[in-house]
Amino acid sequence: ELGWISKVHVNRPAVVSHAEQIKKWRTVTGNWQAAWLLKAVTCIDLTTLSGDDTPSNVHRLCFKAKHPIREDLLKALDMHDKGITVAAVCVYPVRVTDAVNALKAAGCNIPVASVAAGFPSGQTPLQTKLAEIKLAVEYGAREIDIVISRSLVLSGQWEGLYEEIRRCREACGEAHMKTILATGELGSLDNVYKASMIAMMAGSDFIKTSTGKEVENATFPVGVVMMRAIREFYWQTGNKVGFKPAGGIRTAKEAITWLMLVKEELGVEWLTPELFRLGASSLLEDIEKQIFYHVTGSYALRHDLAMA
Repeated sequence: ELGWISKVHVNRPAVVSHAEQIKKWRTVTGNWQAAWLLKAVTCIDLTTLSGDDTPSNVHRLCFKAKHPIREDLLKALDMHDKGITVAAVCVYPVRVTDAVNALKAAGCNIPVASVAAGFPSGQTPLQTKLAEIKLAVEYGAREIDIVISRSLVLSGQWEGLYEEIRRCREACGEAHMKTILATGELGSLDNVYKASMIAMMAGSDFIKTSTGKEVENATFPVGVVMMRAIREFYWQTGNKVGFKPAGGIRTAKEAITWLMLVKEELGVEWLTPELFRLGASSLLEDIEKQIFYHVTGSYALRHDLAMA
């Protein structure tokens, strides 16, 4: 429905001003902080997307996914029996089988997510993108993070973008599909809003800010615009679409701020792994350090915590 986006204009100065205020929000402390951090852990897509990924480091990542916070720390918070794990493990398609086998051996049901569709550039023929998605699903991925062709946005080919995402959605089958907009390469906040709407119209279960490989990744102005699009889409259709900021989120404080922003813009019902994810590789390490400090009153040394 192109009428939804034909006259869209985003007031950039107002959005940027609002984003600056978000950065100044007072954060929670004490037990409240620990609770928010544990909530953040359950929404993390624990990710490794490196050229030197091997079966062994994927296995280690999967073990960390099942045991994200040290058991004694969880016991001190009386949270050891609450089944706290990360939301998913995210890897390249070729490593999906390794992750599926590792998680199965660990006896947990954490889903494996796979990037696909020409990640990270999107500069791949559509047929190749579709084949990659189907292979990732065949290998056992239950979630697929696709990346759009930025050129379709930059040249205003909205129907072409819709068709590409729709076909990717078909290729995913039963798997959940997260659509990466690569917002740092879309040129304007207007385009971010329009691409968000098109992605949701085409059947995306989530819209995601970035691949983590762009110069500019998840930022609060972009987050505000994408969440406003999600809210508008929900009002228009009754369908709830998830949101995933990814790239450059490294500190516990940033994670809490994103959670607070989602609560502010979309409501408490979005603060679940079904509707909110944090794409991160190093964030979990800082969260565990903050929980360690909350429990013990001292800062963790390098040997105190397993590598995230």
